[in-house]
Amino acid sequence: MLTSSTLVAYGWSLALHDPFLALAADGLIPARILVQQRGGYRLITSDGEIDARASGLLMKGPEVERPAAGDWVAVEPRPGETLGLIQAVLPRRTAFIRKAAGPRGGAQVVAANADVAFLVASMNADLNLRRLERYLATAYESGAEPVIVLTKADLTPDPAAICAEVEAVAAGAPVLAVSSKTGEGLDRIAARLPPGRTAVLLGSSGAGKSTLLNALAGEARMATGEIREDDARGRHTTTHRELVLLPSGGLVLDTPGMRELGLWEAEAGVSATFEDVEALAAQCRFSDCRHAGEPGCAIRAAVAAGELAEDRLRAYEKLQAELAYEHRRQDPEAERQNRRLWASRHKAGRARTKAKRAGPDD
Repeated sequence: MLTSSTLVAYGWSLALHDPFLALAADGLIPARILVQQRGGYRLITSDGEIDARASGLLMKGPEVERPAAGDWVAVEPRPGETLGLIQAVLPRRTAFIRKAAGPRGGAQVVAANADVAFLVASMNADLNLRRLERYLATAYESGAEPVIVLTKADLTPDPAAICAEVEAVAAGAPVLAVSSKTGEGLDRIAARLPPGRTAVLLGSSGAGKSTLLNALAGEARMATGEIREDDARGRHTTTHRELVLLPSGGLVLDTPGMRELGLWEAEAGVSATFEDVEALAAQCRFSDCRHAGEPGCAIRAAVAAGELAEDRLRAYEKLQAELAYEHRRQDPEAERQNRRLWASRHKAGRARTKAKRAGPDD
């Protein structure tokens, strides 16, 4: 018997059974990571919670392959010792991945095995549609179902107007207005969290993630902070990633606020988020249209007609450029091809300028 009702409550399923059989033969036990901190991990096993660290082999590998909050792992119990030892990470169903901070940052798993991603933003001056588009792209790429949660509806004179504004860029994702203070909308959140289903809370500092989790849990599980009055931004209160089992049986993974979210191999996610833009691009006269004044450009026509906002187009182009840069950074040959492409474009541009200056009689 590999599992117990305890692990089932935390989301264990038959899909995890077969991948774990070979690991069980080596004397390892299954566990799920509840808390991820720099110094180690807190796990839930069939026998309860234990502290653990990752093996040296795991920590020497790429960061994206290291244990993360929400992961199912194989643990060497080590009776009589303070810490268990994580020896392997089971295959992930979903993974919310971002580019780690720094110019050489690689892939970093923020949350693993989440069924739904609650993208939390506050209905205050810090609401940023461009930031929400980034979160949507990463959520779609993760494989989890994205749901936009707009908090502090009780402080907004016209929440319906804000919801409509967000729905315009939501790419079909549900948009829910909630108030952790009054309880408005919490039932709609709870309805998406039946027993055994895992949600991850994602958003910037001060968005209300921890307050929302406390409201769902019915108790103060996570610390919360005040919002600065000058810019409506919050201070970091959650300093680690933690998976919480709700009284209803659903699971919620709270994460620290992320003001900057670098994309990582999120081409499919960007396409899903900007499906409207890409549908227009497919109607352009030229397949390689750069939407910079070429004849027959459907995108420029839509912008001129007010059917596509200029800032949404700019956001799409910015994310595409970011993904292209990361691809070139990881692929030297792609970088060389990009340099040759721009060199040929500059050369052609100089030739056209020279021909115009020379005039028809030269």
